Amino acid sequence: MKKVVVFSGAGMSAESGLKTFRDSDGLWENYSIEDVATPQAFANNPELVLRFYNERRQQIRSAKPNPGHLALVQLEEKYNVEIITQNIDDLHERAGSKNVLHLHGEILKARSSAPSESIYHLGNKDIQWGDVCEQGFQLRPHIVWFGEMVPMLEHAIMKVQMADILLIIGTSLQVYPAASLIHYVPSNCKIFYIDPNPASVTGIENINVIQEAASTGIQKCVSILNSES
Repeated sequence: MKKVVVFSGAGMSAESGLKTFRDSDGLWENYSIEDVATPQAFANNPELVLRFYNERRQQIRSAKPNPGHLALVQLEEKYNVEIITQNIDDLHERAGSKNVLHLHGEILKARSSAPSESIYHLGNKDIQWGDVCEQGFQLRPHIVWFGEMVPMLEHAIMKVQMADILLIIGTSLQVYPAASLIHYVPSNCKIFYIDPNPASVTGIENINVIQEAASTGIQKCVSILNSES
């Protein structure tokens, strides 16, 4: 069974009603990235940062997987599908995808601000100032902020290196180091890039651009792949 690796970005979740900071010239729900998505922001105003992510968490809980998410699940019937996502929501999992790697963390989890970085499932709860781990350290969102290391990057690279087919969905390919994944595909890997406004990609062969939104573009791509399987 051929391996399909999916690399999904913000455009994947946007069709489920979740906004991204790139929609508004560096603002995310009217907040500056520097004020809510950096370690410095959390150090300077932790209550603001926690409130911001509590609001985002509520939005994600009420959002639903879109037809694009569901089409990727259908692809598992004929392919070994592994998803690498930049998104911090759980829409891929709720759609039914079995193998999902979150490069930038998961908003429905918390982790300790201690060096041990113990991880906790939040369920229906949010994180409040004063919520601490067993060692007494404040909990923070389990996401990768700007300026932090991307701990799952090496795992993602290994997955891409084994891909027969790479699907790039809803990403500007501008956020590094995640955007560098396309350069690790095998030489014979077939690439599909699905985005209504695809970025220019140079130095990459075997790339097929589908200039559509995630929902319709993925369904079209899945139809092509299923006809070839």
